[in-house]
Amino acid sequence: MIMNGSDSGLPPWDIQAARNLYNIQNWGARYFDINEAGQVVAKPLQEAGASVEISDIIAEARGRNLRFPLLIRFQDILRHRVESINLAFRSSIKEYNFQGKYQGVFPIKVNQLREVVEEILDAGKPYQFGLEVGSKPELFAGLALQNQPGGVIICNGYKDVEFIKMALLGIKLGKRVIMVVEKLEELRQIITVSKQIGVEPLIGIRARLLSKGMGKWAESGGENAKFGLSTTEMLAATEMLKAEGLIHCFKLLHFHIGSQVPDILTVKKAVQEASRFYAKLYKMGFHIQFVDVGGGLGVDYDGSRSAFDSSTNYTLQEYTNDIVYYIADVCNAEKVPHPDIVSESGRAIVAHHSVLIVEVFGSIEKQRPSIALPYGENEHPLVRELLDMKKNISKLNKLEAFHDALERKDDAHHMFTLGMMDLPDKAKIEELYWEISHEVVQSFRGQAYIPEEIRKLEDSLADQYLCNFSVFQSLLDHWALGQLFPIMPVSRLNERPTREATLVDITCDSDGQINKFIDLRDVRDTLPLHQLNKNASGGQEPYYLGFFLMGAYQDIMGDLHNLFGRVNEVHVFLDPDEPAGYYVEEVIEGTTISQALTSVQYDENELKRQMKAQVDEAIKSDKMKPSEAMRLLDDYERGLREYTYLNI
Repeated sequence: MIMNGSDSGLPPWDIQAARNLYNIQNWGARYFDINEAGQVVAKPLQEAGASVEISDIIAEARGRNLRFPLLIRFQDILRHRVESINLAFRSSIKEYNFQGKYQGVFPIKVNQLREVVEEILDAGKPYQFGLEVGSKPELFAGLALQNQPGGVIICNGYKDVEFIKMALLGIKLGKRVIMVVEKLEELRQIITVSKQIGVEPLIGIRARLLSKGMGKWAESGGENAKFGLSTTEMLAATEMLKAEGLIHCFKLLHFHIGSQVPDILTVKKAVQEASRFYAKLYKMGFHIQFVDVGGGLGVDYDGSRSAFDSSTNYTLQEYTNDIVYYIADVCNAEKVPHPDIVSESGRAIVAHHSVLIVEVFGSIEKQRPSIALPYGENEHPLVRELLDMKKNISKLNKLEAFHDALERKDDAHHMFTLGMMDLPDKAKIEELYWEISHEVVQSFRGQAYIPEEIRKLEDSLADQYLCNFSVFQSLLDHWALGQLFPIMPVSRLNERPTREATLVDITCDSDGQINKFIDLRDVRDTLPLHQLNKNASGGQEPYYLGFFLMGAYQDIMGDLHNLFGRVNEVHVFLDPDEPAGYYVEEVIEGTTISQALTSVQYDENELKRQMKAQVDEAIKSDKMKPSEAMRLLDDYERGLREYTYLNI
């Protein structure tokens, strides 16, 4: 759908207008901006380092024959996020004269990719940053990667004997591997296995608080939560530890109120409740070292700084201030020592570092100027009515004109279904309906009140931009949970966007689309984009969209719908010695067709054998010439090694 241009009373277009339209100054967290050339830039160290034009990385990827979609990882953002969280807690500890320390851990489940975890651990060395694991595979990875003396590994999730044995092995190796008890039976098993191996366990207990979160993951906390011990079970656990002489092994009290907590009041209430648990347990003789506040530190995906699901109404510093203040306040009132604080803020560490670049390769428009329908003297009566309506639209009541046009369109549909109308007449009626609808929508622009049906009509006029990616592989949270992500063009932002569009992917599934977008005040149903341009040879000029804040969960949770696998990715590092101020450290190629097929039990050699047998038979029966058949077979075998996405 065409938006109003500069000739319709809109203010002049400039870079600040682009920033405001896409709200990049708010959700970008000073890591992303638009430069004066209209290009989106990444600033991995915010104001302390160089800017990198996303288009430059796209050009380098094309130069290396990397096809799209392409994931760009800014490793310096990972490092900066680790430092920011640690420094924020240190600032809060100093301000409130807190006597404990901060001990952060990264929950591997948020992004298990080795390159990501290693970068976080390396950046966290000055802060003794640790890991959190929730499964046996994650524990095996964590034990190998966490090689700092005394390094912390928090083990959440349900555990079996093998899990417990591996955790105890970590303790033997000098790591602080703390097993968090999720149900009472687990504690009995931990005690039994530790006796067999001869290693004293480091035990944490998750309290099932009455406080619960808000937003999409609210039900992961509260008294009906999947994990944790009730107050009664907590007392039973303490009696068990006393009976076994393991009071000193109770090292950590844990709680969790859900992922992406949008409202800081939720955090305050939960911290106060958990701090009382800690204080009362300490007075009972359990000198717990750590209070683990779990995850939940949110990311402001839409930049609205609100309690909306895709936002947060607090800053990082406010979050750390409230945690430190309320733990100190309760401990001071109860006259117990301040504990060390653990947090598992995975989303806030990794979300910003990853950007998905998607290529637009076409559009589906309600009105296509390139297709001109001829009109003559002897048109169908319905066509003549709509032609007259379009000609006199400026004199008509616009809402009434829309209702009349809609009625004529419905009449045409019924007549066509009954065999009373030809295809050319039906096409003309539909085309005229959309042209009249466009005029009606334009007439309501700028008015204080716009009827709801006109708002819906405006959405239905939007274009569909065809994008070379899979929602199910790269944007699973959007499809499954309605999570909103910032999406915008990465170039041409010195031009006013003149189209409103939704995005559709290349899967054969009707759910493979994006029709909800971030907005400062609400949720947009369309995204402002630029008209797709033609190049000198008549083809389409490349047009790229950036999907931002993709680093949490999306990397790891994507599925193999239609057998579209992992996308190509590049890792970018800042380096002042490089002419461009950065370099591509690593390229990881995405899934090939053969790899995708192997994942669902197809053997590459067997596929080749079966195809060759069919080709040989075609040659014998004279359906194909041998040279043609061999070319076909070569194309098939070569294609198995190609990227699963479209080659545009």
